[in-house]
Amino acid sequence: MKQVLLILTIFMILFSCNSRPADSLPVAREPESNPLTLGAERMSSYIPLIRGKNVALAVNHTSVVAGVHLVDTLLNLGINIKQVFAPEHGFRGAQEAGELVKSGIDTKTGLPIISLYGSNKKPTAEQLEDIDVVLFDIQDVGVRFYTYISTMHYLMEACAENMKTMLVLDRPNPNGDYVAGPILQEEQKSFVGMHPIPVVHGLTVGELATMINGERWLSGEMQCELKVITMDSYHHQLRYSLPIKPSPNLPTDQAVRLYPSICLFEGSNISLGRGTLFPFQVYGHPDFADSLFSFTPESIPGMDNNPKFKDQKCYGWDLRNTTAPGFTLKYLINAYNLFEAKDDFFTKYFHLLSGNKELMQQIKQGLSEQEISNSWATDLENYKLIRNDYLLYPDKAP
Repeated sequence: MKQVLLILTIFMILFSCNSRPADSLPVAREPESNPLTLGAERMSSYIPLIRGKNVALAVNHTSVVAGVHLVDTLLNLGINIKQVFAPEHGFRGAQEAGELVKSGIDTKTGLPIISLYGSNKKPTAEQLEDIDVVLFDIQDVGVRFYTYISTMHYLMEACAENMKTMLVLDRPNPNGDYVAGPILQEEQKSFVGMHPIPVVHGLTVGELATMINGERWLSGEMQCELKVITMDSYHHQLRYSLPIKPSPNLPTDQAVRLYPSICLFEGSNISLGRGTLFPFQVYGHPDFADSLFSFTPESIPGMDNNPKFKDQKCYGWDLRNTTAPGFTLKYLINAYNLFEAKDDFFTKYFHLLSGNKELMQQIKQGLSEQEISNSWATDLENYKLIRNDYLLYPDKAP
């Protein structure tokens, strides 16, 4: 029934828009084979909001419905797409982590691509001058330092400054079933952490956008004109397997679930498996005991050309077949305790990832994971109360 409804919806939209023939670009014709309906699938809810308007899309390689990219579908429906804003990893998802994304022209569609991961992280007034609506449809993973939500923040801010409408097509949060970790402190605010939320925030991008607006976290406490196209049949305990890897180094569901914990190693002298085919699912160092599991980071085009400890055998732990426990400090504490040159374990980047300066010191002092977690428990409970005000979906199945 769901497939029939989507096909009928697209047919009616095509007819009403008098769009060009269907063989020019593909159109999404079948939904995913599950009861969940993505925001992007609910075309009858948002096509009327963008028809006849100048639209900018904030999308990437994950912006797909039933195997067809949203850009292709909207172009074929006659939507006037003026440009595409590209986040980290680029419009086609080909750039490595941290690699600057260049502006240019998309060779497939001829659309202008404007990078929001370089010197310009927020659209300028000039870039929005002829735009009526900015549409955001990017798959997130529900972790504070994953930068797609920082890009969303700056888009909202630019829309508020230039009196444009922001439209968010909501998608599931694969880590949305729990909330955990320290709350970001104001002095640690950066592009890998822009909001006073925990490491695992338990919100979809639509819910987070609503929170950013409601809590007035945009510059000058502004609010943008925001519309969220919600999902049908979603709840926060729903386990959602990502059909497309959200970034080059999160290739599996296991990597996505381990990401909140393992990414903290980015602020240390430990490899988390970049340069292997299983990043964020292992961790190790060349000086750990050679009796442990081993892996050798290598240059892998499209994932990491110059990984930490390139071509050096690292010894450590393989987490690919473990049950991901949710956010935990046990891997970090274990590696620190075994690392001989304690003064060289952490880097300054660790403060930005963790969101505070206490966690590094707590680990150095030898506090247990439970003792450390207790130190932010009150702040976390206060956050949960705020979170409740912005939930668009139930925490559990109805």
